[in-house]
Amino acid sequence: MKITRQEFARRRKALMAVMEPNSIAIVPAAPERQRSRDTEHPFRQDSDLHYLSGFPEPGAVLALIPGREHGEFVLFCRDRDPEREIWDGYRAGPEGACCDYGADDAFPIDDIDDILPGLLEGRERVYYAMGKDREFDRQVMDWVNSIRAKVRSGASPPGEFMDLSHFLHDLRLIKSAAELRLMRHAGDISARAHSRAMRYCQPGVMEYQLEAELHHEFAMAGARFPAYSTIVGGGKNGCILHYIENSATLKSGDLVLIDAGCEYETYAADITRTFPVNGRFSPEQRALYDWVLKAQRAAIAEIRPGNHWNRPHEVSVRVLTEGLVELGLLQGEVDVLIENEAYREFYMHRVGHWLGLDVHDVGDYKIDGQWRLLEPGMVMTVEPGLYVAPDNERVPKKWRGIGIRIEDDVVVTKEGCEILTEAVPKEPDEIEALMAQSQPGA
Repeated sequence: MKITRQEFARRRKALMAVMEPNSIAIVPAAPERQRSRDTEHPFRQDSDLHYLSGFPEPGAVLALIPGREHGEFVLFCRDRDPEREIWDGYRAGPEGACCDYGADDAFPIDDIDDILPGLLEGRERVYYAMGKDREFDRQVMDWVNSIRAKVRSGASPPGEFMDLSHFLHDLRLIKSAAELRLMRHAGDISARAHSRAMRYCQPGVMEYQLEAELHHEFAMAGARFPAYSTIVGGGKNGCILHYIENSATLKSGDLVLIDAGCEYETYAADITRTFPVNGRFSPEQRALYDWVLKAQRAAIAEIRPGNHWNRPHEVSVRVLTEGLVELGLLQGEVDVLIENEAYREFYMHRVGHWLGLDVHDVGDYKIDGQWRLLEPGMVMTVEPGLYVAPDNERVPKKWRGIGIRIEDDVVVTKEGCEILTEAVPKEPDEIEALMAQSQPGA
């Protein structure tokens, strides 16, 4: 299950169709990152370059040149090197870039300073994401300045830079059928992992042991890496939105919040579930949980073409504020509390974000100052939550230290929406029933 060469070609064609005549687009590969003295982080390709080509190696630069006589897709990449390949693995080389990845022309990356200025010369516009990589920014300007230095000899440097991200990221925002198949699969793998963690959980287990269960399920299904740092927060740790230490012992009577998703073929899943360590919700935990679940259902119901991006968030704010008032955590009129943002003490983040090649994927949320309207093919998370800080002395002690978030991945369809991650339980009775299968004495 992969994106085909034909789809990568359609993506390049779609981007070039919105580029001005006589222009060039330049996209560099992600740099390799050092982890420690003699080791590097696993390489993960830049999402933009991957989207346009599927080329997986570092040390590469992609150029798109609409109307170029000798081919519009040019790729610079590392040359074949049998000695380095013994140590570091296979390289496609320029020949493989053409044969395996559809490049019209390919050159060794070591020759880019000699060749790319010639491709830039005579082009009126350069499409490039300036500011993303400072070192490569300098390299691009060096190429342009080398042309400017030859103006008296008749050279014609580019006269305008355009932000490539504005055009490319709009294309990435609408997912194709093939992309949605990959994202459904990533969602299914991640759902199985969350269910596995629920079954494994019991008092005395370490947070990192649940993390290990999740990652094992990811890898065994072909998703070697998580899409982001896995969060396993037991008890008060669930009130820390980006808690990743995952080092505490899980205690009976506490909840555990898991925010985790795999990356499959570079596409991300993003799921959060909150459940009781001992398999049974306390009355206070269940009361807060029910309101978060109600808010999520209400938000998902607002996801359909024509509704604006912020509508699900607005609905989640109203439902959660109503719940906080009913439970006595806030006092006052709901409309006034919303206007004053009193809910932010307990619900301080938005209801979701775009999802795709990046877990916080690209795409504008507003256009000309107005919330963007939802369209079929957009994928977003829906993740309302309530967090009662353990040191919040303005509320009764029974509520303190409870953190709850429920998150699913949702695609906008022609008729409404589809939940990509519904295979993992979130109804409290279903969670308790699943956990009862593995709890001691069951």
